Amino acid sequence: MSRELKTILALAALVLAAWFLPVGSARFDASLIEAFAMLNEYARLHILLCLVPALFIAGAIGVFLNRDSVLSYLGPGANRLKAYGVASVSGTILAVCSCTVLPIFAGIYSMGAGLGPAAAFLYSGPAINILAIVMTARVLGVEIGVARAVGAVVFSIVIGLLMSLFFRKSKSEIARTGTAGGHSAPSRPLWRTVLFFASMVGILVFANWGSPEGAAPLWVFIARIKWWIASASALLLALILAVDFGAGWRKVALWGIPVAVIAVLLPGKPVYAFTAGVVAVGFLSATGGPQLREWFDATLGFARQIIPLLLGGVLVAGFLLGRPGHEAMIPSSWIAGLVGGNSIPANLFASASGALMYFATLTEVPILQGLMGSGMGNGPALALLLAGPTLSLPSMLVLRSIMGLRKTMVYVALVVVLSTVTGLIYGSIAG
Repeated sequence: MSRELKTILALAALVLAAWFLPVGSARFDASLIEAFAMLNEYARLHILLCLVPALFIAGAIGVFLNRDSVLSYLGPGANRLKAYGVASVSGTILAVCSCTVLPIFAGIYSMGAGLGPAAAFLYSGPAINILAIVMTARVLGVEIGVARAVGAVVFSIVIGLLMSLFFRKSKSEIARTGTAGGHSAPSRPLWRTVLFFASMVGILVFANWGSPEGAAPLWVFIARIKWWIASASALLLALILAVDFGAGWRKVALWGIPVAVIAVLLPGKPVYAFTAGVVAVGFLSATGGPQLREWFDATLGFARQIIPLLLGGVLVAGFLLGRPGHEAMIPSSWIAGLVGGNSIPANLFASASGALMYFATLTEVPILQGLMGSGMGNGPALALLLAGPTLSLPSMLVLRSIMGLRKTMVYVALVVVLSTVTGLIYGSIAG
């Protein structure tokens, strides 16, 4: 088929699709509203507090981490026990969703980390979330909570090993690990680098710390003081930028004092101080020395790559599946009706639908509670818990741009198949 004919057919299909849009249909119109409502919700709740800090962390990984150190822990030649041990438990520190982990994954992947350890990190980041696992046990039962915890750790290692095995002879993978990064960051004392990244991870984790209904007293207490901890992390970051990266005390104070004033004047709206802090870090990095400008450029590069695809994916996911408790193009009754019992189709559908849906951190637990109340089996519930929080349609679109279509398809297939098999086994045991 000639290129011209393909173009004509594609344009004709586009025009026909526009011509026959069911505008005026109650479900279609509601789905459009859901698409933009979900986009609005994601932009308000996740981009500033979750994605932006993750983008700065990703940019810092590529600029300030010594490439040889990254390769010694996560590179293709690293000790497997050490590499997969580090990658598989990263979620206990990060506690992020499937979209927030993407910039950090892109950072370590671009530094030359082996595909296996990088894939293990990609899965474990959103999967091994201690609070989510505790909430699963408290709300859905200890058995499924333990099964989720064990399954998440095992999955991260198995998926990483299989990805490494499948693509061990890939020319693109050999070339990437051989040339990625391009340089080693200037060496500095390890403790200073650790403090730098700890300050940013502290901001990311505690700014997004949640205290859902039924949470343990410790989690509730941390939720009450989370902005104090996030503020302490931000102050540490400011000190590091002034002392270690030459941003200058005068410039740091010029931007830091207004942030502090906003925090004092508007204590009930910490997001305003957080926004001012993001602007301050962006300005300090964009106008600082060569290393800080390189950090800003790397962060901006990840933002250009990731944010448009994420927003487009969220829009499509909202149109098809909607937000929890809201109807969209695919009726929720269909999903509830297809995940009863413990058959292979029920587990496969739970895994596949969970992989397409977007779950913000902790939202999977009340969703599962409602579905199980509607007749969802134990096996499909675990399958959705293992696949849903780690994948989403938006994250798939971004992963394709980071590691290519083939690797993304294999990664998604591994998550869905392993979740299906595990759900089937658990369902037969739990009944």
